[in-house]
Amino acid sequence: MFVNPENYFSILKETQAANATLVAVSKTKPVEAIKELYDLGHRDFGENYVQELLNKEAQLPKDIRWHFIGHLQGNKVKYIAPFVRLIHGIDSFKLLKEVNKQGGKNNRVIDVLLQVHIAQEETKFGFSEEELNTSFNHELQELNNICVSGLMGMASFTEDMNKVRNEFKNLKRIFDQHAQLQTPNFKLQTLSMGMSADYKIALEEGSNLIRVGSLLFGKRQNG
Repeated sequence: MFVNPENYFSILKETQAANATLVAVSKTKPVEAIKELYDLGHRDFGENYVQELLNKEAQLPKDIRWHFIGHLQGNKVKYIAPFVRLIHGIDSFKLLKEVNKQGGKNNRVIDVLLQVHIAQEETKFGFSEEELNTSFNHELQELNNICVSGLMGMASFTEDMNKVRNEFKNLKRIFDQHAQLQTPNFKLQTLSMGMSADYKIALEEGSNLIRVGSLLFGKRQNG
């Protein structure tokens, strides 16, 4: 058995109580593990690597909602564009334009989340608050095959949960500010923050999508 059902249903109950979505992070996990969670009724799964996602998508039921949650390279967008439900972590306008291009080729509108840099670590990707305020109003009008449906951010890797909470509060403030500016392809509905170590705080601070891996599947063996 790959999945701890007790853990899964406990986390799912917390997530549903907050009107949030639980994305099971299945990176590096075998198809059998995903099928096990699928058989419990779960449908939202997140993958970090394009090739791994393609391999799993080909082997698993077609009603799975695949989330791409890794750092996406522009030259690989075309491979997941036909089926991906949501691309998390769009961190440049160049990447956004490529997703739009591939959405057009597949005759679909692809939902994306913009990644906001809320942590103090330089290793985190994402837009600054200033870039969100100035960069997108005009440029987005020309992109008809994407919909910016939300924002996402990752907190600092720290044991200081007050710091994590403050970073989540800041992202919620930014989300609320931009959620008022609805356009045909900018409709903020999803606020993704919170992973295995901090999802409880994230839900308390307004997250409506959390990404949990190790608590569902156990520690990753590699990657």
